[in-house]
Amino acid sequence: MSDKDSSTAKSYLDSAIAQGQSALGSLTGSTGDKTEAAARKEQAAAEKESSHSVDKMGPLNVSPSGGVSTDDPNRSEGSWNQTVGSAKESIGSLVGSESLKKEGSQQNAEGKGQEAQGQLSDLGSGVQDRVKGTVGGIAASITGDCEKEEEMRMKHDDAKTKQRSAEADIQKQAEA
Repeated sequence: MSDKDSSTAKSYLDSAIAQGQSALGSLTGSTGDKTEAAARKEQAAAEKESSHSVDKMGPLNVSPSGGVSTDDPNRSEGSWNQTVGSAKESIGSLVGSESLKKEGSQQNAEGKGQEAQGQLSDLGSGVQDRVKGTVGGIAASITGDCEKEEEMRMKHDDAKTKQRSAEADIQKQAEA
């Protein structure tokens, strides 16, 4: 929805145009079309990458489009419980305390569940609010309410930031 250069939809459109341009260049033998197609394809890949990027500063997330969001509290609390649980496990192993080790293992597992719950909450609310922002922006555009349209664009961008942040954290855990 944002008119910034980091739109996923725009990256898909540019990629499709690049494919067509490349095919045309192959049919006509035009190296100029092939070169333009390659450049457009690279630009589309960069746009897609940018539309999925989010910078994290603790529980605060910022996207290139200017969207800002904060993590669900369960994400940071779950991460903290994992850290404390792991420390208890290590100390329990070090001093030979099976009960401390078991307690730490349980706290670590509970922290993982708590963090996942927060991630899913952020993912779901991000998707829901993006849709609301998109639909609200379209409605405001149709009625000519520029102020409301900008408000809805910001809602969309903030929700996209929340969604992308959760997706990035989920992906990191899947790769670990």
